[in-house]
Order: sequence, then C-alpha cells, then structure tokens
Amino acid sequence: MPIIRSLTVLPALPEPLKDLDTIARNLYWSWQPRSKALFERIDPQLWRECGHNPIRLLGTVSQQRLEALAGSQGFLHLLSQAKEELRSYLKGPTWFQKVCGGPQDPLIAYFSAEFGLHECLPLYAGGLGILAADHLKSASDLGVPIVGVGLFYHKGYFRQQINIDGWQQEVYQDYDPYTMPMDLVRTEGGSPLTVGVEYPGRTVWVQIWSVAVGRAKLFLLDTNIPANCPADRMITSTLYGGDRELRIRQEICLGIGGVRALAAMGLEPTVYHMNEGHAAFMALERIRILRQKANLDFDQAAEITKASNVFTLHTLVKAGLDEFSVELMDKYFADYILQLGLTRTQFLSLGRMLPDDDSEPFKMPVLAMKLSGYVNGVSKLHAEVSRGVWGTLWPGLPADEVPIKAITNGVHLPTWVAPPIAELYEQYIGPGWSETVLDSSGWEGIYQVPDIEIWSAHQRCKKQLIQAVREALRAQMARRGACRSDLQLAHEALDPDVLTIGFARRFAGYKRGDLLLRDQQRLQRLVTDPNTPIQIVYAGKAHPRDNEGKEIIRNIVRFASSPQVRRRIAFLEDYDMHIARLLVQGVDVWLNNPRRPMEASGTSGMKAAANGVLNLSTLDGWWCEGYCPQCGWAISPAPANQPVDYQDQLEAQAIFELLEREVIPLFYTRGSDNLPRAWIQRMKHTIRHIAPRFSTHRIVAEYVRRFYNPAAARWRHLTSDQLERAKALVQWKANLRNRWQEMAICDVQIALQEGQGPRPLDPRQPQIRAGSRLNVKTLVRLGQILPTDVSVELYYGPLDSWGNIRQGRPIPMQYQMPDGQPGTYWFSQTIGCDCSGRQGLAIRILPNNPDLCTRYEPGLILWEGSA
Repeated sequence: MPIIRSLTVLPALPEPLKDLDTIARNLYWSWQPRSKALFERIDPQLWRECGHNPIRLLGTVSQQRLEALAGSQGFLHLLSQAKEELRSYLKGPTWFQKVCGGPQDPLIAYFSAEFGLHECLPLYAGGLGILAADHLKSASDLGVPIVGVGLFYHKGYFRQQINIDGWQQEVYQDYDPYTMPMDLVRTEGGSPLTVGVEYPGRTVWVQIWSVAVGRAKLFLLDTNIPANCPADRMITSTLYGGDRELRIRQEICLGIGGVRALAAMGLEPTVYHMNEGHAAFMALERIRILRQKANLDFDQAAEITKASNVFTLHTLVKAGLDEFSVELMDKYFADYILQLGLTRTQFLSLGRMLPDDDSEPFKMPVLAMKLSGYVNGVSKLHAEVSRGVWGTLWPGLPADEVPIKAITNGVHLPTWVAPPIAELYEQYIGPGWSETVLDSSGWEGIYQVPDIEIWSAHQRCKKQLIQAVREALRAQMARRGACRSDLQLAHEALDPDVLTIGFARRFAGYKRGDLLLRDQQRLQRLVTDPNTPIQIVYAGKAHPRDNEGKEIIRNIVRFASSPQVRRRIAFLEDYDMHIARLLVQGVDVWLNNPRRPMEASGTSGMKAAANGVLNLSTLDGWWCEGYCPQCGWAISPAPANQPVDYQDQLEAQAIFELLEREVIPLFYTRGSDNLPRAWIQRMKHTIRHIAPRFSTHRIVAEYVRRFYNPAAARWRHLTSDQLERAKALVQWKANLRNRWQEMAICDVQIALQEGQGPRPLDPRQPQIRAGSRLNVKTLVRLGQILPTDVSVELYYGPLDSWGNIRQGRPIPMQYQMPDGQPGTYWFSQTIGCDCSGRQGLAIRILPNNPDLCTRYEPGLILWEGSA
C-alpha cells in the first residue's frame, strides 16, 4: 500500500474576516438569528447545500467571494455585531453566579449517548439527544458549570430514504470531523490527547473532540484512529447501529472512557449526571478510581460516588432499555471485576432486579439506579409509572414513596422559537424573554400583541414550511425517477390557507403514527372537503430493526401517494433538526397520539406550543401537565382494560370527533377581516401557559437546586477529613444491616385525645368523628441500635377495597423514653383525622442518618407485623 500522509486544509480567510472562524466554532451561533444570518449571507444556496454547517461553508466558498465580503462594509458591520454579541455573552454575568455562585462551585459532567445540538452535527436519533443538547444550551445561558460527554459517530445516525414502495431504507455516510464545528483536544506538545480503555485482550485508544456550546463544552470520544485495529475503529462508527456486542463496546467507551477523558484533561467534576442508562458504566469507573486513590473497599467508594451521581430515566419501552447477557458481561468485565474488589455474583447483582436470579440479564438502568443518589423521571406521570416499574428495588416501600422524583422535560426556547415569533416576544414581553427561569409574569405581555401581528408572523412561518415541503417532495420524487408531470404536482402541494396538522417523531408502534388511517374514508373526506379542508405533514424515522415502525411509515406514504389526497398529505424523508424547526414553527396543530402511559415525556409539542401552535394529544407524558382547555385538546382515553386494537379504534374516533366538532370549525370561523380571532386567543393562551413552564432554563434550574448543588455538597462533605465521614457511614450501614433483623415493633396503643385526656380506642368498633385527634404510642425493640439511628413513623391514609393504605403520608414519631427492658423504647405522635371514610394507620421503622441521600437509600424498612 502507498504511504498516505494526512494534512488538514483550512480556509484562507482574509484578515477582516478572521472572526468568522471564531464565531463558527462556537455553536452559540445556532440559536442566534444574527449569527445564522451572517453565514447565510455569505452564499444562501451554498449554506443550504452545506447542511447549515459554517465550517464546511467557509472551506467551500470561493476565495473570490471571501475577498468581496472583506470589502463589504455592510457585511463587516454584521460580522462586528455577531462578534460583540458572542464576546458579551461569554463574559456577561449569569443566573448561576447571582443565585447559586460561591467559593466552591460544582462542575457537572453530563453523560449522554446522543446530543442533538444542530443538524450539522448529526449525533442524535431523537428526543433523548435533543433534550441533552437543549440541557447544555440552557446550562450555558444560565452559567451553570457543565461539560457534556458523548461519542463522535463517524457515520452518525442513518439517513432515511423512502423507496417507491414506501419502505424505509437506511443510508450511512461518513462525516469528516475536520469540516465540523469542533476541535481535537491536544496535549501541550500539540499531539492529540488519547486515553486507553481496556477491552478483552487489548487496549483501545480514544481521542477527544471538543465542541464549544456557548459557555459550555461538549467532549466527544472517538476510536477511529490508526492506533486501533479496524474492528475497534468501528466502535464509534454509528449511533444505535450494530449488534449487542457493539452496543456494550460503545457504552464501555462512553462510561469508562468518558471518566478517563475528563481526568486526562485535568477536569474534576463534583457531580456526574447520566442521561439514560447508556452511560451507567461511568459509576463503576468512578468507584474503581476512588478505590485505587484512597485505598477504599467497594462499599466505601460506592457510598462516596453515589452521593454525587444523578440518573435520569427515560423510556419505559423494553426495546429502549439497555441490557446485556451474562456471557457478554463475563467477556468484557472479567478482569474489571477484580479491580472493583467484587465477586462475579456481587458484580452481576448490581444490574439485576432479582440479585440471585442467574438467568436475569444485566440491566443498565438498574445499575444506574443502584449507584445514584438522585433519580428522576421526565414528567410527573412518567415518574409515577417508573416508581411502579422499578419499585421492587426498594422492597417494602409504598410505590408513591419510591425515590424516583419528577423533573418534567423542557426545550431551549431560543433554538426552537421562529424568528418572526421571537421578534414579537422581544417587543411585547421584553428583551429578556428567553431568560425566564422561574418567574413567568413577564409573559403576560403576549396578550398585548395585536391579533393581526401574531397571525401574520405565524403565516410567514407556515409559508416557509410549505415552500420547504414542496422542495423536499420534488427532490424525493426526482430521486425515485418520477415523471415531469408528477414533479410539477410537488409544486402544488399544501396550501397556506388550509388548516395544517403536523406529526413528526420516531416511528415506533406505541406512538401510533398511522392512527388516523384506521378510517381512511373519513380522513379523505376531511382532507378533500371543499370548504374546510385539512392537510397533514408527516416526518420521522423508524429504528433500522423496527419493522413495525417501517410498516407504519409505508402505510402513510402509500396513502399520501393516492391521487385524491396527494396535494394535502406529505411525508418528508430524513427527519432532522432543520425539518423539525420548520414543522413546529409552521403547522397550526401538533398531533401526538401515543398509547398511554408509554410516552415518557415528549418535547416536540412543547416546541410547537412555544410558537403558538395548538396541541392535540393524548393525556400522556408532559401533556398531562401542560393541557388546559384554552391551549389545545386532549384526546379522550379508551378504557385501559380493553384490547389494544379496540383502544386504538376508539381513540382514532375520538381524534376525528375533535377535528370535526372543535378544531376545524374554530380554525375556519373568521370575521370580516378574515382573522380566526378565537383561534388566535388560544395561540396566546398556549404561549403564556406553556412556553415559560416547559423550558430547559426551568429544568436546569430545578436540577441545580434539587440535585446538583445538594450532590456537590454531599460529595464535599463525604470526601472531607480524609474520607472519614464516608467510612463512618459505610460502617454505620453495615452495622445497621447486621442488626436489622433483631428489631421489632412490640406494641401499639391508640387513644382518642379528648379534653379529659386520652381515651383508649375500642379495637372492636374503631369509629371516630372527623376532626378527632388520635394519640399513637409504639414500643419498639432496637437492641444495640440507638433511637437516633432510626426513624419510627406512623403511616396514615385512606384504605382501598383490599384494606391497603393508598396515598398514605408518613408522620415521624417522637422518641419518648426507654422501656424497662434493655434496648426497647417508646415513641409517640398525635395526628388529626380530618377526612371521613375508611382510614388506616401502620407503624414502620426506617434508617436515619444525616449523611444519607434519602432515608430509603439503604433499602431497609420494617413494618409492624412483617417478619
């Protein structure tokens, strides 16, 4: 083979244009209209052809054009404004500095398998990556000290093509990192910085790319270097491609390699955040490093690192939950287990719901939950369902007390709000509209926007969408070899005056993308109605191995191709962030109809609402919290106990009923000025009610206050004084576990509190009046455990038909005095009984130590009457 020496050719920018490269290499431009306009002005056609990638643009545009721009005073003024905007942003005071700043600011490491920052960095497949990127952007805006950690996929996620039969085909292309807005991390000597990760029989070397995201940094790990064999160079080839073995290799690279990469760059995060279970091996690597540094055993190191690990759960769909066979775990972790100081059985139990079940695969979400002090779902409903799914990890604990909290997702408003709408916000809400964190009172200004102005802005977005749809359809049809007359029809697709519905997301069975096609005749009548027609734009990809999702796409494409509806229904290939922005900004209604409760959260409807688009959705995910009658429509749920096919039929009918009786009439009811004023009022309500509440500014602030700052404080606390607090906590837990079986609840006495003193309650007829007060005393045997080491609680609430307490509340009981027997103590509490009906109370004991993340963390609970 010939010797090939590589070199990188950089654009030769004239001196007056040098700042273009600086601006292009910080993705702050991606959510700043002025900066995007700067690059588009260089060459609008080339900007589109380069996939809105400024580095490719600058490397492709002719030198003659650059020289001309260097002499354009108008362009240089625009460049100067963009440069000053970036400089001011990077140096300006931040929310975090004002509210949370201190002498020991935390550094948060945010791990995710995908990041959807912009379409020019195709390192995302769907909502998980978009959320991760919006999280980084909002952290940057707020000044939260954060670094992202992910993988650089040289082939990205697949490009989607639909063949003439309507079947999805996957196309992969190689991306050149040197033509993307990112830089290789280098040593002081100038060579690429690499870290080694051990795989069976070899070390794989990983280089690191750095992406500037405003004030934040994203580090992407890359194994495609000559030091690795061809198979190992493919570890970071594709997102969600390959088999289970490639997946475990990728997740080892992300979790273990990510921790090592941060250390190699001299970064020492105090908080580690796992966005879904893909990065859960990170928790093991933190334990391994701490064991070696401080000569700790596994439990001690796990106790310290757990205190500053945060884990966000996402999908509840089994196919989306990573798990690996015992054989794969043995192959890749046989040597690593020894470094953790565990036996094989102990190690495998970390990833199992049933620790002793040798047939159970190793589940990454379970590993993450067992090694994290803070766990959350991404909506209130999702957290509630997750507590039921994963609750057995905390045996004996009522489902509503399982420590999986809810932090509902949001979106980065500057990324997703259309420029014409943003201009209205600037004028009527104020220049700081996008900086809203918790106080949303300024958004009342949306009601001051004249109807004609907001409708005109929306129509501009809609026309831009329709123009893009026509161009995309023409390109799709040309690739499939369509005749000239059919290509001409593409230019007639859609109508800006027709009610336009958008449906775009990953195509999976539970999302029911073809639900409206259950009654094709009824849908065709709505689409072709001569007076009040509707039109629908679909987009989205199915996972390469999801044939059910592909079949749904084919059903839609075939229906959309029929002569009767082809001008009113379009399916856009290769859904990406560019198409997503056009859709959420340009449609009138956003349709979402997953099977409840399978949608963890969903964020596309939030993006649409921020642009004044009304939602029509099942009450699932975030819409349970976002819905109000003035903001959109809720699809009536079918009975959950019915067959799935029947549920789908009923909910499809419910959508048609809403469209025919409410949505369509509201849209087409116009006054003499042709404005749908009642519709516009709903647009304003939607913006006011949803935009400030469902932003990533709000969720990042929630993470900071509820998780990041407490986790950082616990990390500092447990690692102070040569780790003595952590070692003491581990010893305390071990002692408690060893003595737990010796404890018992020996006696419970209940008395009605009256003016003359307590009167014992008749156990045969325990009836009291609402408003009465009960005095409850309990005698507990703790043995050698001190009363301060436990929390004795009265658990009180309504009874269901099975005699179980539902939605109970724990009430701490107060230590009173020791009993005559050694190691036995009396506790008491008085409660008010305000609600009528059957109520129940129970006594329980939980661990109590100020150094615990939560009192549920040790997994110990003793109820009266339990063995």
